[in-house]
Amino acid sequence: MELQLPPGTVLSVVSGSRAYGLDTDGSDVDRRGVFVVPTPMFWRLDKPPTHVEGPLPEQLSWEVERFCLLALAANPTVLECLWSPIVEHSGPVGEELLAMRRAFLSRRAVETFGGYSDRQFRRLDPDDPRWSTAAAGPTRPRKMAMHVIRLLLSALHLARHGEPMVPVGAHRDSLLAVRRGEMPWPRVRRWREELAAELAERRAGGGALPDEPDRAAVEELLVSVRRSAL
Repeated sequence: MELQLPPGTVLSVVSGSRAYGLDTDGSDVDRRGVFVVPTPMFWRLDKPPTHVEGPLPEQLSWEVERFCLLALAANPTVLECLWSPIVEHSGPVGEELLAMRRAFLSRRAVETFGGYSDRQFRRLDPDDPRWSTAAAGPTRPRKMAMHVIRLLLSALHLARHGEPMVPVGAHRDSLLAVRRGEMPWPRVRRWREELAAELAERRAGGGALPDEPDRAAVEELLVSVRRSAL
């Protein structure tokens, strides 16, 4: 499929299962991107959109200011865009975003990744019959459980190394076993509890991230983008 991008796109990456290395036959290609609109459009009563969908299936792009605000707030999906191993398009502004990606990080990212994982875990029902290996295919509860664990692994990677884990590497086989139903619920729960306990220890120790993101550096980039788009 030919790569199609919204007008003004400065960065487009593949996210989701293909970026994580957890794709299987039939997996969608999830694309996320950043676009810039001409600055005078903000002077009108009707403002430009903060995000757009398409033109390809499973494609979502954020206007650069919205992207920066979400990244500063440690939105997991947005931050992972900056560490995706599959960059399909990157203009000068996209290159600047990638070069300064650590400016968006703070200890809040560990909390956000871990908190999102906790909330998703509480929605899982171990009595759901779709956990059974007799249930065909990668059912939604199993897929959710896989991503609960993946987010915890990424939160731990943030705390240890100061950046999120996108490709899951050596964890791939175990995560896919969760998705396929080959790992029973008690073992999934135990794995999650072990990771959560280690994450709590890392949080108490401070971890490898600064207390706050470098908001000034991000704002400087945004001002430069707005000036260049006059």
